Amino acid sequence: MNRHKDKKDTILIVDFGSQYSMLISRRVREMGVYCKICTFKDLKKNILEDSVKGVILSGSPNSVVKKNDDNSYKFLFESGVPVLGICYGMHLMSLYFQGKVITSKKKEFGRVKLSIHRQCSLTQGIYDDLDSSGFSKLKVWMSHSDIIEKIPKNFQVFASTENCRYAIIGDEKKKIYGVQFHPEVTHTNRGKHIIRRFVFSICHCENGWKPNIKISNMIQKIRNQIGNDQIILAFSGGVDSFVTALLIHRAVGKNLFCIFVDTGLLRLHELERILKYSSRFHFNLIVVSEEDRFLRALRNVKSPEKKRMIVGKIFTEIFNEQARKRKNVRWFAQGTIYPDVIESKLVLDQKNIKSHHNVRGLVGLDKSLKILEPIKNLFKDEVREIAKKLEVPKKVIYGHPFPGPGISIRILGCVKKKYCEILRQADHIFTEELLKHNLYYKVSQSFAIFIPMKSVGIMGDNRKYEWIISLRAIKTNDFMTADWFHFPRKFLERVSNRIINEVNSISRVVYDISSKPPSTIEWE
Repeated sequence: MNRHKDKKDTILIVDFGSQYSMLISRRVREMGVYCKICTFKDLKKNILEDSVKGVILSGSPNSVVKKNDDNSYKFLFESGVPVLGICYGMHLMSLYFQGKVITSKKKEFGRVKLSIHRQCSLTQGIYDDLDSSGFSKLKVWMSHSDIIEKIPKNFQVFASTENCRYAIIGDEKKKIYGVQFHPEVTHTNRGKHIIRRFVFSICHCENGWKPNIKISNMIQKIRNQIGNDQIILAFSGGVDSFVTALLIHRAVGKNLFCIFVDTGLLRLHELERILKYSSRFHFNLIVVSEEDRFLRALRNVKSPEKKRMIVGKIFTEIFNEQARKRKNVRWFAQGTIYPDVIESKLVLDQKNIKSHHNVRGLVGLDKSLKILEPIKNLFKDEVREIAKKLEVPKKVIYGHPFPGPGISIRILGCVKKKYCEILRQADHIFTEELLKHNLYYKVSQSFAIFIPMKSVGIMGDNRKYEWIISLRAIKTNDFMTADWFHFPRKFLERVSNRIINEVNSISRVVYDISSKPPSTIEWE
């Protein structure tokens, strides 16, 4: 899949381990400008080789207060190329130009209001609203512990927040700018506009580049790789594995074997749904029922990371067993997408958020099996666009994502069959009501969580001391950031009443109003 064809002007992103470097790249590419991610050690080579019109320095989980190597950035800041530093990138820039960065006593995580005191090329004409004095106001998303205490000489301050005096700084003459917030995430309302100002007004890029994602090319690439070999696919029935299955099936036909594992950790009626939607595409679907095997292995396991690794290990064992049953299987495929890779610390120097069994958990996979991940560089919305072209049913395309470890990570603490049954029923009621009220497709992901803590309730004049269910529903474009969904009060009331009345052993229902970040979408 050639995504670099006919590139023109280039924006270079220097990745310092940010979870959102790929989001910066996507924002730029959506504007029709080619964007490339590199590490700092490859920066000089990339600037010299490519038609780089601007450089964006990413955020980072690291701190410049603990590690100061600002002298190594001389080539970048004296190259004459415009630079935009985001969070950590802004701090690096400040140190190089003799500013001062400290660890703040007041950290900022989440949305804050930013006031623009003085307009600059980066912010001209951008605002959410105006205050009584006519100054521009922006809602931005912050995630930092360090702040700039002293800006460099010849730099100006353009904007601030209540807790951050230097929220936007820059040297207009050198075309070097720094922002403390993250314009790449959807939580910053006008973030795309700020990046657009940098790309077009400051770097003077032309928007002549288009991504080249052609299904025919993807299929041919798979055909060239696989040849006449047989291949097994970890098939969950979600849009990612469906698209992967259809691409491979079109490439190799009956040499593909889709393995669906009934773990006992599925949603209510999940297997029936899978069989219904997959039957129309006529690929080989093999159902392996292993509920007891998974539940035995998860008994007394509380750690979410251990749950993920255990589930991944058993999946691997099953896939190995299925491969051995067929003499010519040489490949193992999975529907890994880019957010999975990012959260599992497989890109550059990123911190591990959580392990995805389909990224890091395949320890023990037969060494004779080669890995095929045809959509691992795509985001969810890109996968869905491909799914539409492949005529995947709407209910699959826009079905809410379901994690590989299933409801084992939606049960806090130990996993028991009884807990699974309770959670499945509560989750099914939630989904039923979403569909009934035409809310299901307005929500990006929704599910119930079983909390093994008891709470007092009253039913029929009797004291009830039972478990708690939490509901979670989010809205997102790329699953890298997400906002909790604002339901009507009556809807939540109805769902709560149904769960408490229809599901045994539940005395209380709560609703999660956390955004990602700082929270993740799943609880474990």
